[in-house]
Amino acid sequence: MKNLKRTIAIVCGGDSSEHGVSLRSAQGLYTFFDKDRYNVYIVEMTGHDWHVNLHDGTTAKIDRNDFSFMENGTLVQFDYAYITIHGTPGENGILQGYFELIHLPYSTSDVLVEAMTFNKFVLNQYLRGYGVSVADSLLIRKGYEEIVSDDEIEERIGMPCFVKPAADGSSFGVSKVKNKDQLAPAIRKAMLESEDVMVESYMDGTEISVGCYRSADNIVVLPATEVVTSNEFFDYDAKYNGQVKEITPARLSEETTRRVNEITKSIYEILHCNGIIRIDYIITRGKGSNGEIVDKVNMMEINTTPGMTATSFIPQQVKAAGLDMSEVLTDIVENSFK
Repeated sequence: MKNLKRTIAIVCGGDSSEHGVSLRSAQGLYTFFDKDRYNVYIVEMTGHDWHVNLHDGTTAKIDRNDFSFMENGTLVQFDYAYITIHGTPGENGILQGYFELIHLPYSTSDVLVEAMTFNKFVLNQYLRGYGVSVADSLLIRKGYEEIVSDDEIEERIGMPCFVKPAADGSSFGVSKVKNKDQLAPAIRKAMLESEDVMVESYMDGTEISVGCYRSADNIVVLPATEVVTSNEFFDYDAKYNGQVKEITPARLSEETTRRVNEITKSIYEILHCNGIIRIDYIITRGKGSNGEIVDKVNMMEINTTPGMTATSFIPQQVKAAGLDMSEVLTDIVENSFK
């Protein structure tokens, strides 16, 4: 009888500084997938080296013509690609374009959405047009650093501020700048990760992260995680070396939780997202229309290939929602074939 199980590629690696983090996410996903339902392989990419890790500990080269490989003399073709590359080429639309060309279903949003969400500055300007609250920011491009002076940045954005790669992840190349003398080295540091650098105003508030995905029936917003760190900000050490306290669900009022969920669902629909995304927010305090003190929900960035280790935000939130990670992944995969 023909094997009716779908064959899944967990695609990891990539060419950014978060290559190693991606490999850990792939291992996490591998443990979560339902092996009774799917044949699951991990495919690792580094530059032109694309290979699949076989179950006997060896590897096989991926044929880039159709994303297939040979195992024990038999041609294996994938039915679906679950992308967990943090950075290029899996989070900026490049790999999505390849999968579109060979007609292979994949887990993330499409080429345009991936390219847009990968560039934080472009995303913020786009969503601002839909009324989403975002921090004030400006863009500095490599080779054009002198167009905006340090004095102009200080006047426009204020101090302190954040300097970060505009088109990459948020773990590397990010600096919290407290005075204008720190701007130039911070910009150079960010440009090691991306030729586009965003200078963003500082917002003092509570940082939360919210997962969201489309099931067969509706858009599911997961319980938010509150991020508490003694570091200057939620940097690499805070994320991956345990220098952070993560509280799921976040300590938000019922009304603020409702608004966060509403905004998250709205952003997912505005962008026509697919699969699991994670949206990071800063909750600040301000005056409402009647002068009352209210929580303001400010979007910071969207991660379309969020970390998927056992301790990552999404698995935490899935558990807090009373859901099973294996069933969530099955829901996402099968939704692509309806």
